[in-house]
Amino acid sequence: MDVQTAKGWKKALSEEFQKDYFLNITAQLKIEKQSHTTIYPPGSKIFNAFDSTDFNEVKVVIIGQDPYHGAGQAHGLSFSVQKGIKPPPSLINIYKEIENDLGTKMPRDNGDLTSWADQGVLLLNATLTVRANQPNSHAGIGWNLFTDAVIRQLNDSRNQLVFMLWGNFAKEKGIHIDIKKHLVLKAAHPSPFAADKGFFGCKHFSKTNQYLVQHGLDPIDWIIK
Repeated sequence: MDVQTAKGWKKALSEEFQKDYFLNITAQLKIEKQSHTTIYPPGSKIFNAFDSTDFNEVKVVIIGQDPYHGAGQAHGLSFSVQKGIKPPPSLINIYKEIENDLGTKMPRDNGDLTSWADQGVLLLNATLTVRANQPNSHAGIGWNLFTDAVIRQLNDSRNQLVFMLWGNFAKEKGIHIDIKKHLVLKAAHPSPFAADKGFFGCKHFSKTNQYLVQHGLDPIDWIIK
């Protein structure tokens, strides 16, 4: 597997890349590709989140479950889709909450969140790959061990980060986060099945910026052009 990450992540995760579970992930993906199984995102984008937002530049972490499983959608950033792809329903609901929270208009034709990643938002999926048209199909191959290690590294080595945990799956990751060191924001998942049960009205985007400014950091410009 072609692991492409920024320098800080390469140093922080060097031991993880050598562990048996990670080597097993690599072996599993090779086997599936050899049997002509289509896997998303493409190999060069699997670690896009870690290449786009370096370890020491992370200010905010948004945790998703696994990549989009449709053709052309996933590109290694949670909740984000590549330019030219219609934003999925969960992302549209995220946009709606930003509009309600910040009073600004968001697009309906651009779901590329790269500009967030460039500002220090780590868009992390708990599972980094998926089989085409089979949601959550790679949840059991070991990725959770890797992303748990990612969260532990951020928790232990960084201070005053913001973690947005949406839905029960993301909230379970919260066991690795010290709430005395970091701001943890929890809400329902933004999917159409759950958004009206606590995601809408959570105001996580303004709360995040308030926290960052209070700690001498630049706020995130959440507006997608």
